[in-house]
Amino acid sequence: MYSKEEKKKLTIDFWELFKRRCAVHPELQSRKKKFILHRTKIKGVALRFDIGRKDAKVILELHNRSERLRLKAFEVLERYKIVIEEGFKNGLIWEFYYERPDSGQEVARIYTTLENVDFHRQNQWPDIYNFFIENMIQLEENFMNVREVLEAELQGE
Repeated sequence: MYSKEEKKKLTIDFWELFKRRCAVHPELQSRKKKFILHRTKIKGVALRFDIGRKDAKVILELHNRSERLRLKAFEVLERYKIVIEEGFKNGLIWEFYYERPDSGQEVARIYTTLENVDFHRQNQWPDIYNFFIENMIQLEENFMNVREVLEAELQGE
């Protein structure tokens, strides 16, 4: 078991090493900003990485405080499911309701997961980094193909 300080250092080390890994990845080298993440230009829509003791996830998260707008965005994305899931051999997991354990905030999520990896096992970090990079590049590309449609649908609200 790690102390609070040790866990904080491990977290910092994980993300610093991930940043260095992204800097040398061929598809990311030419990008000024490596990933879109929260800069989707749509309020309440973000792309996220999540890592824990059991799995790793690459997530398209809808976190608008308005449940109506959040579910509307989810429905719009569902209509474009074929586009969103392109390149994901096993598809994506679609969750219209998820309560974030850290904040209790209700969100909708579309994600892919890498099972049986543990953030605390540093020997698994390379596999996690590869999963993060490959899947986030694909999810970003797919999201960008539907972003304007999503934005237009939500502006009408």
